[in-house]
Amino acid sequence: MKLKVCGMKFENNISEISNLNPDFMGFIFWAKSKRFFNEENINISGEIKKVGVFVNQRFELILEKINKYKLDFIQLHGDETPQFCKRFESYCKVIKVFNISKDFDFEKLSPFEEVCDYFLFDTKGDSYGGSGIKFNWEILKNYNSKKPFFLSGGIEINDLREIEKIVNYKIPLKGIDINSKFEIKPGLKDFMKVEKLINKMKK
Repeated sequence: MKLKVCGMKFENNISEISNLNPDFMGFIFWAKSKRFFNEENINISGEIKKVGVFVNQRFELILEKINKYKLDFIQLHGDETPQFCKRFESYCKVIKVFNISKDFDFEKLSPFEEVCDYFLFDTKGDSYGGSGIKFNWEILKNYNSKKPFFLSGGIEINDLREIEKIVNYKIPLKGIDINSKFEIKPGLKDFMKVEKLINKMKK
């Protein structure tokens, strides 16, 4: 299972967490976020995939960030259409986020299957992302697509046992996306907590 550490903001902390070699690191380019990333460079190992997070932003702006930071993925967290996702197919890979509520209809995903590389399931809230709250993971039993996905929303170290149960649903869980529960303050990740999680995942 892959690990994505999202909401990185501070240069020294980025370097520190990159030394733990997570599979993906996420940088939020949405100015309304407390974790808005506005540094000049992203200096991490080439083996770690760089993910830029965007919310209902212009194609041209996203393309500018892809080129400037050499992004491997973009994560679209807003109301982007399948047609919008498809426009990036020659530039980078695409993760499309869906906010899950108790009555979520997974049939909504089918138009996105051919134009996205992964889905990401987060908890439906009043705003876009970052609620730190879990949705009821049992709803994933209804997931009937072959498209791999990331699980997000308030994930903590002690959740690994429950996440193992999701693996047993025989659905394509690609990895987990961590953020607020591993922070000292918004954007500043707790090295010891992330290291502990990685060691537990290896076991």
